[in-house]
Amino acid sequence: MKIASKEISAVSLVQEALDKAKKYADYNIFISMNEEAALNRAKEIDAKIAKGEKVGRLAGVPYACKDNFLSKQGATTAASKILEPLKAPLDATAIEKLEKEGAIMIGRVNLDAFAHGSSTENSYFGVTKNSADTTRVAGGSSGGSAVAVALDIVPFATGTDTGGSIRQPASFNGIYGIKPTYGTISRYGVVAMASSLDCVGFLARSAEDLDLLMEICAGQDPKDLTTLPDYYVNREVKEPKKIGVIKDFDSDAIDSTIRGALKQKLDELKSDGYEIVDLEMPILKYALAVYYIICPAEVTSNLSRYDGIRYGYRSDEAKAVDEIFGKTRSDGFMPENKRRIMVGNFVLSSGFYDAYFLKAMKARTLIIQAFEDAFKKCDVILAPVSPNPAFKIGEKVNDPVAMYMEDILSVTLNLAGVPGVAIPVGKTESGLPLGLQLIGPRRSDKSLLAFAGKIGNSLDKEGA
Repeated sequence: MKIASKEISAVSLVQEALDKAKKYADYNIFISMNEEAALNRAKEIDAKIAKGEKVGRLAGVPYACKDNFLSKQGATTAASKILEPLKAPLDATAIEKLEKEGAIMIGRVNLDAFAHGSSTENSYFGVTKNSADTTRVAGGSSGGSAVAVALDIVPFATGTDTGGSIRQPASFNGIYGIKPTYGTISRYGVVAMASSLDCVGFLARSAEDLDLLMEICAGQDPKDLTTLPDYYVNREVKEPKKIGVIKDFDSDAIDSTIRGALKQKLDELKSDGYEIVDLEMPILKYALAVYYIICPAEVTSNLSRYDGIRYGYRSDEAKAVDEIFGKTRSDGFMPENKRRIMVGNFVLSSGFYDAYFLKAMKARTLIIQAFEDAFKKCDVILAPVSPNPAFKIGEKVNDPVAMYMEDILSVTLNLAGVPGVAIPVGKTESGLPLGLQLIGPRRSDKSLLAFAGKIGNSLDKEGA
């Protein structure tokens, strides 16, 4: 690394990232900056290097933190009003591991409030603009993370993926993003959305960078009992031979540019000697319905803790205890948060639990089985991430069903717990980035990233 070899200083690298963040302020990427603390930490790292002391693998590397990761640096808001004043008493495990290796957080980036959304339009702090076209959305919920990386402000950013929230914004901005196998990276210290679907991952400009970040952050955490024993480090990389294509995704509902990009990439792979395998997975047509039953049910539970009593925003108008609950939650949550709370309470209610939630859980089991069966026929699957490139700001924000349809191709991975990597594959005629996703069996993340680096399009130095 150039910092460890003294070719450049950590201070200069961090200052350059801070300057770029200010240059691109109109994109509304950052909720808060960490300028003073970041520069002080960079000075400490430069001093260690000058003394010949050992430094970590990410020493002096600036990064952006999605603002649903707890950190003692600054305030965690999850892009919501109800958490705006929260000073975290601890660091998320992923943040702790990154900073132990010398990474430096320059600021916290925007997202849909509590990660509820696919466009970063549901943020209390306003919408983040797409890196390639400021009239279009950045994607969501990790929109701020994706644009910070795509504009080359930072080499990488943290993200969370509950139904496509890393892969879709990565695709919309022409960068790489990984949603690991469920349980690979600890969720401890990350504001929960839907606990059985949430995955911690990263967005970066290369698959190689993602591989390093995974090596650093993967592993079992006693503070998160859903984490897996470390299978990632020293994992054998296997080159795939058979590439699966889900024929059920080949629909007129998918934009012609996305279908064209998929066909072109498959033709390239076929000419390179890979076998293309058609997959019939009819159960996946129910995936979106299953997701939007299970996810709101878990959201309802996780958001019940925000009541204005223990921490965060409290309505000044409230007098009695019941008013504190009602007014605080009414003022503090965004419309999409309230929508998911209402849906979640409905599907969990005594009269509808069996009709909706229980059936959704049974269907989820069938989706898991469908992927297990698919990977007996192929090594990896190549599929679209989103049914279309980045859409216009405001185009779908008042149509919840249209917005939910954005997730139709991405939620299946979270329901099945399998890994996925978004890869850049080109641009539309108007210059909008196009991305696809590679999907693999559980715990195949390292091989998936190696293949992603091989077949993904290279990025230029000035952004997507």
